[in-house]
Parts: sequence; C-alpha cells; structure tokens
Amino acid sequence: MSSGGGQLDVARVRGLFPGLSDGLLHADGPAGALVPESVVRAVSQAMRVPIADRGGVFAASARAEALVSGARSAVADLVGGTPSGVVLGPNMTTLTYTLARALAKHWRPGDEIVLSRLDHDANIRPWLQVAAEVGMVVRWAEVDIETGELPDWQYDELVTGRTRLVAVTAASNAIGTRPDVAAIAVRAHRVGALVYVDGTHAAPHVLLDADELGADFLALSAYKWCGPHVGAVVAHPGLLGELHPDKLTPAPDRVPDRFEVGAPSFELYAGVAASVDHLAALCPDAPGTRRQRLATSMAAVHRYEAGLFGWLDDALRSMAHVQVLGSPQHRTPTLSFTVSRMRPRQVVGELARRGVCAWDGDFYSRELFDAIGVNETGGAVRLGLMHYNTPEEVGHLIDHVSALR
Repeated sequence: MSSGGGQLDVARVRGLFPGLSDGLLHADGPAGALVPESVVRAVSQAMRVPIADRGGVFAASARAEALVSGARSAVADLVGGTPSGVVLGPNMTTLTYTLARALAKHWRPGDEIVLSRLDHDANIRPWLQVAAEVGMVVRWAEVDIETGELPDWQYDELVTGRTRLVAVTAASNAIGTRPDVAAIAVRAHRVGALVYVDGTHAAPHVLLDADELGADFLALSAYKWCGPHVGAVVAHPGLLGELHPDKLTPAPDRVPDRFEVGAPSFELYAGVAASVDHLAALCPDAPGTRRQRLATSMAAVHRYEAGLFGWLDDALRSMAHVQVLGSPQHRTPTLSFTVSRMRPRQVVGELARRGVCAWDGDFYSRELFDAIGVNETGGAVRLGLMHYNTPEEVGHLIDHVSALR
C-alpha cells in the first residue's frame, strides 16, 4: 500500500527494523516492541560523544540537558501533554510507585481508592500497598468475564465523596479491552477525585490525548511503542507542583525533576525522542507538526492493525479446540486464548518450534485472569500484533494454532 493519504506501507516499515532479520514471526508486541534502526542509531550516537550531568557550564552538560528536553517534548507530543509536565524514569512501574507514595501524603484513613480488575498489576499493587499503609478503603471495578468489558456504569456506585483516586487502564495488555476511560473520569472528577490512567498498552496502537481521556496522570512505557526501556508519567505541571515525593536533599526541587530519582539514562532519552519520531513518520508524506503527523500515522496504524487482527480473531474463534478470552467491542490487536488439553507453556513451546514468538502466563494481569479462572492452569497464550506484522504472518499464525492438537 502507498504511504500517501494516511496509509501504511508495511513493506517500507519492515525495512526499518533490523530485528526482523532473525526470520522469526514476532507476535509478542505487548511484551515489548521491536526497535527500528533510527532508535538504535540515536542511542548509539548519544553515547559516542561526551555526556555529563545536567547543570554544568560546558558542552557535555548541555548535551544532557538537550536529551532530557527532547524526550520530554516527544512524550508530550505523543499524548497531547506539556513538556514541563512529563516525568521521566526507568519504567512505568517505578514511576507509579513514586507518584503513589507522593499522593498518599495527602490521604487519610477512611479515604477511598477505586481500582479495576482489568488492569496490569503496575496500576494495582502500588495503590493497594499505599492504601493499606494509610488505612484507605479499596473499591473494585469488576470485569464482565464473558465479554472482557469494564462497564463504566458501575463507577456510579464505586465513586463516592471519599474517593481520592481512580486508577484505570486505557487498554488491557492481556485481552486488548479499551474501556471508556473518559466516561469513568467524568464520574471521578465530579467528586474531586484524581484519575491515574495506564496508557502503556494503548499508546502503540491509538493516538492518546490526556485531556480527552480525562487523565490527571497518564503513565507510559516507551519500549511498548518501539523505544528503549524508559517510562514516563504525564500530568499538568501545576498538579505535580502540589506533590512532594521523597528525594535526596541536593536533588532539584523543581517540577518535574523532583520526581526523577537518581541519575537518568541520558542516552536512552535520545531513543525516546527517536521512537516518537518513528511513529510520526510512519506516513512519511503527512504534513504538519509532530503531533499532527502522529495523528495521521496512528490513524493509519489503527486501521491497518484492525484489519489484520479481525482476521486473526475470527479465525481463532472458529477453532473448536481454542477458547479466546473475552470479546470486547473496542480493543487493541491483542488477544489471549487457551487450547484444549494443552497447558499454555506447551502451546508457546510448540509455537516457538514453528518460529513464532508468543507469551504464556498472566502477563501481570493477575486480577483479571483470577476473575476469568485461568490462572490455576497456567494462564493463557497471548498474541499481539504491531504495525510491522504482515497478512502473511497472520496467515501463518492461524495455520500454526489450527495445527495444535
């Protein structure tokens, strides 16, 4: 397909990824995407010149400052945020723990927090732990285990005048469900509660907009969208200014630096900016700012992946020996399934023998798979597509799963 007019030229895209030279079928995108050459080159080039810490008066320090600034601006463009509201760190989990502890300083016994069984544990466990320390009440939003949906109407009762925070995912990393986060956020904001959204799994597949989601905090991981292992949390600078995380005394007290504990991986920040540029250039003829080009390319990604995934999903559901978990209406190109008379580890072992990279287990969606009832037998098998997967690969996936007996 031509890349003009907002369409994805997958042959051109695949040429950008040196990792595809291994000849394997990579259906493990939700665990971490492959990295394009432009990101590899950006990290390598950053390490070829002197980089010092920030705050110095010489060139190596200025380079570090530029790398941080570039990463903040790129993440802000990716989600419609403000660079001064982008907190960077080693990963989404670490940053969520930092924010949870900082927020908990404002909470009191009897205050309430609302969590969802759909979420990755990184948007559950930090909140459960600080709630236990403070003496807060934890309320749970449940998943419809047949459809995999997270109904937003249940938040009418879950959110009360004592609710301080609602944590919810923008997309399930296990079954792909994209709940109506904006509708949930409206209910939370009516009572003055904050909304912490895990955008990690959604970001590689759809254009996120923090304001449209109603996200007071939007957490991300760059390695999910073809970047390095760097996390980010995007918030309004004024909101971050109200929070005081634990930090070293000499460390900067300005926002957002006060949330970034320890020396950063400056060279990886070069890769963060390059990975956002990669997404923005997937439709190379698209005009406009980086944010506008991201809108064009991510729309093309969504259309392309949806076409591939619809075929894969329908084919697996038609197989008598396969059970696909859930059937959410709005989703990313990710599904989990079980195979009759085979444990998930046996399935992925057989797929690996056939050259397919896929994961088994609970994918840190422990609450979800406990609710569905598959954890006792080893969880499930997950397949997830990315913008570098092809129709030929999907055909092979279908054939390989069909042959599992």
